[in-house]
Amino acid sequence: MVGIVSYGAYVPYYRLARSDISKMWGSHGGRGERAVANFDEDSVTMSVAAAMDCLHGGNPQNIDGLYFASTTAPYLEKQSSSIVAAALDFRQDVFTLDFSGSLRGGTGAIRAAMDAVKSGSASTIMVCASDVRIGFPNSANEKSFGDGAGALLIGKDNVIVSIEGYYSSCNEIMDVWRSDRDRFVHSWEERFVRDAGYKTVVPKTVSAALEKYNLTPDDFSKVIFSAPNARFASLACKKCGFDPKSKMQNLLHDAIGDTGTALPIMLLASALDEAKAGDRLLLVSYGDGCDVFILKVTEEIENLRTSIKGIKRYIAAKRMTSYDKYLRWRQLLPIDPPARPPADQRRPSAPALWRDVKGGMALYGVKCRNCGSPQYPAQRVCYKCRTKDDFEGYRFADKKAKLASFSHDMLSASLDPPTTVCAVDFEGGGRIMCDMTDRDPNEVQVGIPVEMTFRRLFYGADFYTYWWKCRPLR
Repeated sequence: MVGIVSYGAYVPYYRLARSDISKMWGSHGGRGERAVANFDEDSVTMSVAAAMDCLHGGNPQNIDGLYFASTTAPYLEKQSSSIVAAALDFRQDVFTLDFSGSLRGGTGAIRAAMDAVKSGSASTIMVCASDVRIGFPNSANEKSFGDGAGALLIGKDNVIVSIEGYYSSCNEIMDVWRSDRDRFVHSWEERFVRDAGYKTVVPKTVSAALEKYNLTPDDFSKVIFSAPNARFASLACKKCGFDPKSKMQNLLHDAIGDTGTALPIMLLASALDEAKAGDRLLLVSYGDGCDVFILKVTEEIENLRTSIKGIKRYIAAKRMTSYDKYLRWRQLLPIDPPARPPADQRRPSAPALWRDVKGGMALYGVKCRNCGSPQYPAQRVCYKCRTKDDFEGYRFADKKAKLASFSHDMLSASLDPPTTVCAVDFEGGGRIMCDMTDRDPNEVQVGIPVEMTFRRLFYGADFYTYWWKCRPLR
């Protein structure tokens, strides 16, 4: 039986009240809030976070493939999935693939992963979907969009959700798009987007899927509509014959927003947090067509309850930010240059990054075989017992840690000053010097528990440099 073995999600720490956006532009409306990725986050870093949540301490070396889906990948010509795989410490023979250019990329990756596992070419495949879409300032998209990521592990063993069937349709329409010349997402007027697009395509595809598998709306416990807003989802739900009040999964629009490619998986994760064995779910995603999946929850889901953290935890752990910070983080406004040379003047070395891919991307140090002391970065001579060249690899990214000391640097270049430089001590030994992110400078204290998080450091030499930072435990 092929299906979902595990699931995970990630919601950025920061939220922006939609009323603040309206207030800035003197407009009306704006219920709820939207999730906002920090200045050092992108679709790659959030995919790493969602995948780590999905693995929940499992061995990353057991994964055979990684599919990455996004409309906002950092590179047009370079795999993002390979970056995610390196950060997660997957094997070098792992098969990586990017799905881009469509909001259905996440569900397309699920189907491709399912087919690969079913055919026997892979045993387990991690599917990650993430987006950081930008709407025009003072537009409906700016208010409705949200940032986030979701991850699913597709396999044959210990399946918590079986994939009973699927159905897809294609529809060429210029409703929502972003060309290779654009930074902002374009939308045609809402009535056309709704009536000619979503409201027409989704019900037709859902009806065809139910007919194909001889099912009715009464056969489902929940229906999960990925939609740009709750109105679209409710209209489609009614037209498909479902009762929105009892059957439609909460769209999380007031808490997170429309997370694009990641939305179907994040909504599925939210549904699975409350699902019980025997529940049948209908997953629907939209974007130049429609994907429909018929899913059934198995008894194995109860064995996963204790290890899955759940998307509600990320939604609850938040901090409000301001609209001016949002504009600064997305670099939509020019700001006064820092007293020190800005990050984009740094010249990273591609050969140096390649040589240190294990230590830099997967955060590997070493552990002395003689005295058992973990150390970072990798050393030839143990600092404790002075044994030479007798080490084994040791990964710090998933270890518990505490803040040993810190300093707030007011002068260094940062889109979120001050830069908080930290010494982090790990449980079991080892210390790392790194920056802290997702923090209130006034609340940083020595001894607080922290966790490592994969982040984007800067853009220089025409490419992005990624590494790890610490953050207060969420």
